[in-house]
Amino acid sequence: MAEGTPQLPLAAMLLFGLLLHTVSQHGPTADKPKEKPNFIIVLADDIGWGDLDANQLEERANNTPYLNLMALQGLRMTDFHSPASTCSPSRAAILTGRYGLRNGVTHNFGVNSVVGLPLSEVTLPQLLQKAGYHTAMIGKWHLGHNGLYSPTNRGFDYYLGIPFSNDMGCTDIPGYNLPQCLPCDSHGPQVIRLKRNIHGGCYSRIGLPLIENSTIVEQPLDLWTLTEQYKSAALRIIHNASERGQPYLLYIALAHMHVPLAPPLSPDAPTTDNHPNSGVYAASLRELDSLVGAIKNASEATDRDNTLIWFTGDNGPWEQKCQYAGSVGPFRGKWQTSKGGGSAKQTTWEGGHRVPTVAYWPGRIPANTTSSALLSGMDIFPTVLSLAGVTLPSDRRYDGIDATNILLHGEQLGHEFLFHPNSGAAGRFGDLQTVRSGRHKAFYITGAAEACGGETGKQQVHDPPLIFDLERDEAEETPLDVKTTEYQVVAERIARRREKLLWDIATDKSVSIADYRTDESAAPCCDLTQTVCRCPRLG
Repeated sequence: MAEGTPQLPLAAMLLFGLLLHTVSQHGPTADKPKEKPNFIIVLADDIGWGDLDANQLEERANNTPYLNLMALQGLRMTDFHSPASTCSPSRAAILTGRYGLRNGVTHNFGVNSVVGLPLSEVTLPQLLQKAGYHTAMIGKWHLGHNGLYSPTNRGFDYYLGIPFSNDMGCTDIPGYNLPQCLPCDSHGPQVIRLKRNIHGGCYSRIGLPLIENSTIVEQPLDLWTLTEQYKSAALRIIHNASERGQPYLLYIALAHMHVPLAPPLSPDAPTTDNHPNSGVYAASLRELDSLVGAIKNASEATDRDNTLIWFTGDNGPWEQKCQYAGSVGPFRGKWQTSKGGGSAKQTTWEGGHRVPTVAYWPGRIPANTTSSALLSGMDIFPTVLSLAGVTLPSDRRYDGIDATNILLHGEQLGHEFLFHPNSGAAGRFGDLQTVRSGRHKAFYITGAAEACGGETGKQQVHDPPLIFDLERDEAEETPLDVKTTEYQVVAERIARRREKLLWDIATDKSVSIADYRTDESAAPCCDLTQTVCRCPRLG
């Protein structure tokens, strides 16, 4: 456990929460701060709803003490969803406030991708930059790493991070993975075989690069010092902005949970009966949590009452990684798992997109509060702009909603309908074939995602759709009987709204189309003459 990690027993957490809630009812509630607020958005990769201790107090874990404290001091959102169930589409939707069918990003970009998020899309940092904000990003980008598609050309004044996932390039001391990747210096037939493994394989021909602004400063990078480098950069950004008196956006996209990024464990590290290596994932989760705690402490020491911290995830756990995957909590997608295949990342079952989410803003967001409003990562875009006093561009249509009143005033009205795009399992990329309406959720297609062990459920098209009542059946185990009045009313309502949205997108002149061309020369490389593109470490 990191030095200074808060230790809050369950009873103490509940008592502290009650006191915070009582005090918060008499705290400041003014709608407008005296100056432009700062925004820190933390996006965790492949994190499960159940990975946040505060979402499952009965489990009595202590893997996220800093996030638990942030939840006690702020707002925990229990029905918050990533805009997609895989990396690039989710990130594009968060930064544009639009579904992938509008912003053009419907599936992941790769190591050899030539371009990225279409240049016709307007991003959150671009708009805040124009409004006088210092904009910085740390971590995983995954929206195009070449030229005009890199972070510093999409609205960020500063960038430090990796261009894609932490398993999309080799390192000299690899992280934990299934199958386990070989280090960069290992070559030959064994590496080739690994690349063809059914679990997805390892990238071996190019080192994972660390990029600062537009320059590769370390390749392959050292995974085991990456968190400290991120922490140093984040604290520097916060302190420098405070000294200048300039409002800032700090977007931190952490890939710790994509495949666990944690210090090597001792033989006596804690595990669970189901997963003998689960201590690896827990250690990685604690390291992520500690980084969030350091960032929170820095913001409190500089501009405590004028900084919104918003923590969420890009999608649910990567189930096929078995012991190296997170917890979906009660959202197990039992209808699917009983028939074979996965029900988390890449799927539209709740485990694939319902993510742990906490918002913290002392004096503005009432402490120890919970919201069950139906919300999406797309809502970050209009909400942050609203709080910053920036008007949405009028030349395009948006799918996110302004959640200001939910954050600040306890309103519980979120999306009337929320669509979950196909994200790499069943169906065509980006198609909106799963729909949420209140307590009900309809599936027009299911299956085709890999579970732990390699089993893949058969793709099935549903006409009429499967409909679940999530209030009675959060595990999505038993669909409603199509003969009931409840089913027929819900099915008709959802069909009408789905048809309306698809027509709206089809007639939207602001729709972008991403270019998914690849070329080996597009891979980031600091020195083509060196094996796996070696260059000096960040000094």
